[in-house]
Parts: sequence; structure tokens; C-alpha cells
Amino acid sequence: MRQTLLGPAHSDLLIKKSRFIGCVQPAADRAQAQQIVASLRAEHPDATHVCWALLAGGQSAAVDDGEPGGTAGRPMLDVLRHQHLEGVLATVVRYYGGVKLGAGGLVRAYTDAVAQALLRAEKVALVKQHTLRCSVPYALEGLLRRELELAGAALQEVQHGELVRATFSLPEDRAAALQARLDDACRGRLTWLDTEGPPS
Repeated sequence: MRQTLLGPAHSDLLIKKSRFIGCVQPAADRAQAQQIVASLRAEHPDATHVCWALLAGGQSAAVDDGEPGGTAGRPMLDVLRHQHLEGVLATVVRYYGGVKLGAGGLVRAYTDAVAQALLRAEKVALVKQHTLRCSVPYALEGLLRRELELAGAALQEVQHGELVRATFSLPEDRAAALQARLDDACRGRLTWLDTEGPPS
């Protein structure tokens, strides 16, 4: 099962006089990741490299930032993939200490910086959500709201026109059971809208 992180977690390693400051944190997409990396560069203006890797919503990135190709970003990305993470950015800020580590040493250093940060990170399972829309007569709005609350569904929007239209989401594996229960409770007076759309 894929997981994400509840918040940032850090590591700080000293390897042959080079300092590697690792961080793993939630990131929704590449744009957010680039903002975080830009702020890291501003925070560490004297750093030799700011390498990063991202796995988020089908977007991935592996940036070596001047290190030899494949020695930083790719190993960092491999750690995220190996841990089945999603929506996560890994960054490592390196201060060069004057001793070359070689390609193998760099791969180990960047891998360890991310792995050590992940040991301190709080992970949470990603639950795929399904969004549903329906309309009911005003007399059934209270019943609908009670059923949604009992099912743990998140009510996102309610519109009051000729009928009450509600948009809500809940874990994908519970959607069919809630639909059946609402159909039964509303005795044919509930209409499903756009139910063929993909899960959100």
C-alpha cells in the first residue's frame, strides 16, 4: 500500500568531511517541490549542491545539481520508490569537505541521507477517495447528512435550488455500500449525478 508523510523529517550526516543535510517532506507536485528547493538554496547559499527527488501524482524528478550523473537524484528517488511513497519530496544539501567520495561513495551518502530522514518520518497510508454527487428533495436533506456523517464521508458542497444537491467524498472501497444504503433509505427519491466520473 502506498504511503505519504505527515510532515518533514531530517537527517544530518558527516562523511569524509562533507556534510549531507537530508530532508523528506510532503509535496503535492513539481511546482511545490521547486519552491521548496528554491527556499533551501536561499537558506544554504554556501552549499555546494542541493540535490532532490520527487514522487508525486505521477510526476517524478531526480536532480543531481552538479554531482556526477546518477550519483544523487536517482539513488534518492530509488529510496522513495522502495518505500512505496507518494506525494513526497527528498532533498539533500551538501557542503563539500574537500575529500572526493567517488561515484559509489556519493550514491551511498545520498541514499543514507534520505533513508536516515525516513527513519524519523511519520508515515500514513494513502486512501484513494471517490467523489459522488446527488440531488434529493428538501425533506430528505437531514437524512442524507446523517447518512454521510455515519459513513465518514466528507461533505464538500451543498447547493439549494429546486432540489438539494450535495457533493461528497469517501474512501473508494466504501462508496458502493453508501450508494446502496442511500438508495434504500431515500426510496427512489435520490438522483445520482455524474457518477461515471473517475475517482478523485
